[in-house]
Amino acid sequence: MTASYLFASARTPFGRFGGALAGVRPDDLAATALRGVLDRAPDLDPAETGVGGRIDDVVWGCANQAGEDNRNVGRMAVLLAGLPTSVPATTVNRLCGSSLDAAIIASRAVETGDAEIVVAGGVESMTRAPWVLPKPDRAFPAGNATAVSTTLGWRLVNARMPKEWTASLGECNEQLAERFAISRERQDAFAARSHALAARAWADGFYDDLVVPVDGVDPAALARDESIRDGSTPERLAGLTPSFRTPEAGGTITAGNASPLNDGAAALLIGSEAVAGRIGRAPLARIAGRGAHALDPQEFGFAPVEAANAALARAGIGWDDVAAVELNEAFAVQSLACVDAWKVDPEIVNAKGGAIAIGHPLGASGARILGTLAARLVQSGGRWGVAAICIGVGQALAVVLENVSPGVRS
Repeated sequence: MTASYLFASARTPFGRFGGALAGVRPDDLAATALRGVLDRAPDLDPAETGVGGRIDDVVWGCANQAGEDNRNVGRMAVLLAGLPTSVPATTVNRLCGSSLDAAIIASRAVETGDAEIVVAGGVESMTRAPWVLPKPDRAFPAGNATAVSTTLGWRLVNARMPKEWTASLGECNEQLAERFAISRERQDAFAARSHALAARAWADGFYDDLVVPVDGVDPAALARDESIRDGSTPERLAGLTPSFRTPEAGGTITAGNASPLNDGAAALLIGSEAVAGRIGRAPLARIAGRGAHALDPQEFGFAPVEAANAALARAGIGWDDVAAVELNEAFAVQSLACVDAWKVDPEIVNAKGGAIAIGHPLGASGARILGTLAARLVQSGGRWGVAAICIGVGQALAVVLENVSPGVRS
C-alpha cells in the first residue's frame, strides 16, 4: 500500500438558483472545473499513455442525473474539456456526498496501486434540474399527469417507505433542533457568521487561486459565490418566517439559516507521492483517514458526527489534534449539533465561510470542502484537518487530511 495525496483543487464560483450560471449546462460546468484543476499541474500531459504519466481515471459525483447531467456526466466532462478519448471516467451518486465519495474512491485507487493519478470532483445544476413524468401503468390514461421537480429532496417515493423516513429535509432538521434544544437565535447567529466569513475570505483573496471562471459568463456578474450576503446579521435573519413549521408550531429553520439552491462544479487532483516530479506540482496534503456512517434517514443531519470520528480513528489522531474543520452547512441546526457533539472550538469550523453563504450545489460540495480544507491548512500551517458532509436519507462521509506542505507545524 502507498499513500494518496491531494495535489490541487479548482472550482467554479457557485451560482444561486436561477442566477448567473442558469444558462450553463452541468456537463459544461463539470468540464470547466476539470480543465481548471488540470491547469494547476503544468507538466501533466493528459495525452500521455505511459503508466505513471497518464490520468488513470476520472471519478465524478452528481446527485441528480435526471437531465443534462445524465449518461455518465463524468465522461461527458472529459470529452467536453478536450481531454483525449483515452481518459476514462465514471460518475458516482451519494447525493450530497457524491464528490467527497469520488475523492475517497480516487484515494483508494491510488493507495492500492490501481492508479497513480486520478481526478475526482462533482457537479450540480439545481437550476437546470428537470421536471420528470413517471411512465403510466397502462396505455393511454385519460387523466392528467403531474410533473415532479428533481431539484431537491424526495420524489416518486416508494409507498413501502415509512413516512418518518421520507419527511422533508427541513422537517427532519426541525426534529434535530428539538432533540438538541438548538434555538433559532443560535441558528441565525451561525448563519450570519457564515456570510461574514465568506465575504471576508473573498475580499482577502483566499479564494482567488481556488476558483476558475466559467466560459460565457460575465466575470463581473459572478465575481464571487453568488449567494453571499455581506449585510446578513442575526437581527436581519430573525425577521424571516420559518419555512417548514409555523412559528406557533416552534419552527426555527428559515431560508436564511439553511443552505440555498445552487449551481457549480469542483475538482480535485489526487495521486501518489511519486507523481509529484512528473506533474510539476508538490502535494498539499495526505489523505490520512476516511469514514462513512449511516443512521435513520430522518436523522441525516447528525450523521457526520460518527463519520468524522471514524475517519480520525483511522488516521490515528483525535479531535485535540485537529486545526481546521470544513463541515458542509446544509442547515445551521445540523452544523451546530455536530460541532457541539465533537466539542471542538467553533472558531476552527468553516473559517472561510460555509455552504449557507457559499452555496450547496449538491454533487459539488464535497470536493469544495476538501479543497478548501487543504488551502486552509496550507495557509495556517496546521497539520490536521477534517472535512465532513451530511447526506440525505441518513448518511455522512468524512475525510482527514494531513498537511504536507512546507511550513507545516508539527
